Amino acid sequence: MSDARFRVDVFSAKPYDARFLDAAAARAEAPVSLVYHDMRLTERTMPLARGADVVCAFVNDTLSAPVLDGLSDFGVRLVALRSAGFNHVDLKAAAACGIQVARVPAYSPHAVAEHAVALMLTLNRKTHRAYNRVRDGNFALDGLMGFDFHGRTVGIIGTGLIGEVLARIMTGFGCRVVAHDPVPNPACLALGVTYLPLAELFAAADILSLQCPLTPATFHLINDETIAQMRPGVMLVNTSRGAVIDTAAVIRGLKSGQIGALGLDVYEEESQLFFEDLSDRIIPDDLFARLLTFPNVLITGHQGFFTEDALTAIAETTIANVTSFLSTGAPLHPVKAP
Repeated sequence: MSDARFRVDVFSAKPYDARFLDAAAARAEAPVSLVYHDMRLTERTMPLARGADVVCAFVNDTLSAPVLDGLSDFGVRLVALRSAGFNHVDLKAAAACGIQVARVPAYSPHAVAEHAVALMLTLNRKTHRAYNRVRDGNFALDGLMGFDFHGRTVGIIGTGLIGEVLARIMTGFGCRVVAHDPVPNPACLALGVTYLPLAELFAAADILSLQCPLTPATFHLINDETIAQMRPGVMLVNTSRGAVIDTAAVIRGLKSGQIGALGLDVYEEESQLFFEDLSDRIIPDDLFARLLTFPNVLITGHQGFFTEDALTAIAETTIANVTSFLSTGAPLHPVKAP
């Protein structure tokens, strides 16, 4: 593909990104040349995109007005996001400088929903701690007690595709599922899911899972006030967007015991941490470091999407957005400025 005329620069590119994007481009016979940059897109790294027609970005890339203005000056006319979320893009700035933005609206809702369940099960039955104990020859069960999911109440905030899959899974466990969403999902209603106002959901849920997008309405939705409305000892799981949670408030909830267990696959300041090997460095984020000290906190590094099925779908949709833009002047899944 090195002789192709249309250049796509892929930022925050890992080896697995190249594997799946190359395969998707080959299957689609897309007339593109994929150029991979392992660093994040920032004002500093933006010059690497000089000569590109399209920039392909991920969740922690910077797509601010200065970056978009610079990309526009280079001739870039499309930003193809390898994600569903687009809160990191200055859409008004993109429109003003003539850059279209595309996203992957859905890839594998099962991947994220199943990861949320993995966090729940691990926190409940403490399998991560049991694994380490057994490897050390410690077969004592003290401190490993959990509870049956069957009969418990699971609250889901956000019942789009991922929330719907999660509702199906938890219903299969025999849980009572309650939810909150501005637009109730008919498929969830058919499952017997009960929609509640937020305050009532907080008071009812033994396990609370966040599956909502990050918007002005959901920014720091989980805060001191809402935590106080929750059942004492609630299990809180977030596989949506980091800034839906006020981290300092959650730490206070953990210290008081109001939050009994916390599972995170996202973090509001994750752009400086996730997707990189920092094992030989000191992490300067005091709040994140504090979270790691709690035995009832489990954090994964934004891997909910990380399945072969999801990465295949992400790559295929990304390439489809680019090829549609080439042939029609518009991507398949555009993101419009507000």
